[in-house]
Amino acid sequence: MGSGGPGTTSVKRNDWLTVSGGNIGIEIGIGHHLGNALEEPVLILKSSIGNRSLGWDLLPPGSSSYEFTDPKDGKTYVYAGYGQSPLRWEKGTEPKPIDWTAGLQYAGDVARAKDVLNNLDKYYPGAKEYEVAGFFWWQGDKDRYNAGHAAMYEKNLVKLILALREEFDVPDAKFVCATLGQTSKENAKENEKYLLEAQLAISDAEKYPDLQGDVATVYTNPLSMGYSSNAHYGGNAKTYMNVGLGMGKAMVDLLQGDK
Repeated sequence: MGSGGPGTTSVKRNDWLTVSGGNIGIEIGIGHHLGNALEEPVLILKSSIGNRSLGWDLLPPGSSSYEFTDPKDGKTYVYAGYGQSPLRWEKGTEPKPIDWTAGLQYAGDVARAKDVLNNLDKYYPGAKEYEVAGFFWWQGDKDRYNAGHAAMYEKNLVKLILALREEFDVPDAKFVCATLGQTSKENAKENEKYLLEAQLAISDAEKYPDLQGDVATVYTNPLSMGYSSNAHYGGNAKTYMNVGLGMGKAMVDLLQGDK
């Protein structure tokens, strides 16, 4: 856990994925499926800093800046590419950098994960080697408040999958994405519709044939017990367990070759 780039780190170990402090995360359900399906020990690395968007904080390397006309004010803005700052600036004006850059949280999360893996025995006593088998992604709340980010979500999500595989040198690693619980296929509108369609699209065999067999999307609206992502689903334990179990099963299916 860490906010921003490399260097700020707080690691909390939970050796048996127990529930503590009255809180439950999706890793409980995920770990249940992985633990039952795999002979090998399972290590889950989780980063869950809130208020982070794929279009800005978690923007993957190689992402270029782009222009987008905001429907709210009709102005055209330049949105930051990886490493640029600020988040956006009006076209034709000079950007004024802030103390945060596009992709800073991505860089920090990757560095923190690598730090754990490079010191594996410290975090998993007795472990001598590891395999990065896959990635889980349940995100999107902040992107739904920015039309420019929502419109680019699909492109950024595909780039994220490829970037993570390259970062950890695992070209065939699996990737399981979950949609926002409050967003339904029947009633999704505007930005939330873009996000939902993007998250479902990565599992579309016709659109992304190269990803098929390695990528899955869990549609969580039927699994959610109410509230929304910005309200942490009301802290409902069943919602988090349902989503975790759904994502865990999807990962096991991918690992076992069930497309």
